[in-house]
Amino acid sequence: MLSKLLSGFLLLISVAANAQEKGTLHKRPISQPLVKDIFTADPSAHVFNGKIYIYPSHDINAGIPENDLGDHFAMKDYHILSMDSIGGKVTDHGVALDIKNIPWAGRQLWAPDAAYKNGTYYLYFPLKDKKDVFRIGVATGKTPVGPFTAEKEPIKGSFSIDPCVFKDKDGSYYLYFGGIWGGQLQKWTTGNYDPDGKLRTPNENAILPRVAKLSGDMKSFAETPKEITILDAKGNRFLEADNDKRFFEASWMHRYNGKYYFSYSTGDTHKIVYATGDSPYGPFTYQGVVLNPVEGWTNHHSIVAFKGKWYLFYHDTQLSGKTHLRNVKVTELKYRKDGSIIPIDPYF
Repeated sequence: MLSKLLSGFLLLISVAANAQEKGTLHKRPISQPLVKDIFTADPSAHVFNGKIYIYPSHDINAGIPENDLGDHFAMKDYHILSMDSIGGKVTDHGVALDIKNIPWAGRQLWAPDAAYKNGTYYLYFPLKDKKDVFRIGVATGKTPVGPFTAEKEPIKGSFSIDPCVFKDKDGSYYLYFGGIWGGQLQKWTTGNYDPDGKLRTPNENAILPRVAKLSGDMKSFAETPKEITILDAKGNRFLEADNDKRFFEASWMHRYNGKYYFSYSTGDTHKIVYATGDSPYGPFTYQGVVLNPVEGWTNHHSIVAFKGKWYLFYHDTQLSGKTHLRNVKVTELKYRKDGSIIPIDPYF
């Protein structure tokens, strides 16, 4: 009897090992999707009026074949979510902005962000114009959930994707942005759009994200966008070959204990990492991983403080298993005493 039990146990171990090798065993996620009736991604979270508001992409199945330029991410509107508490009810406030109501629209409403100033809420969004070039637009509303009315033109001098708005301690607002590959940042290395702009080779310096201070009206740049330098511990720039640490997309900025934390996605190595500095412009020194890879190809996040704790909002593909049909999640983020972030594993 004992030998039969032992044989059965060894068989189970063998089956489990084979399944794991083939990728058929799924790890348990540490958190669940915030909403399940629509697909959402790229969550930019903010606290307004004592509540958390989440500004995500709204994924749809457009029937477009997948490719490295992301044409299958064919989003057409934004839904805004809100929460009174972490773990509490999540409200979907419906369509806040539709591509059909943006005068300069071409296609693909990708990851947005939001800000508030003097009674007005601002929604910043990347969108391809009628020439298929990504620009960053801005829309305004009187409530955190809209509806939002888009400006007639994109922000002058804007380009690429993934806007992140950061309010500094002195009241200044900065817009961080950029993304390589489908995000087109490699086409702007000269300062002007080059339709033939190439990605960097492994031994070249990696392409850098951008930042620009916003004007008082929150609808224009107060300056020409600047490159954000990200350095290793020795003060050297990353090469394109350093693709587990170099910038790919998904800029986010927050302050903690007087330091500026610039976090971003490494893209094809699927990590969220961070670097710290003493100025909103940088330079920033690489520190480590925030979030290890999730199920799905993309990784995009935000970090926000709420009721005395810090939280990481992110996405994976738990509901669909499809790269372009994602779902947003949240988990607590913790720091060590020295200010370093404790890396998060999204699965048990």
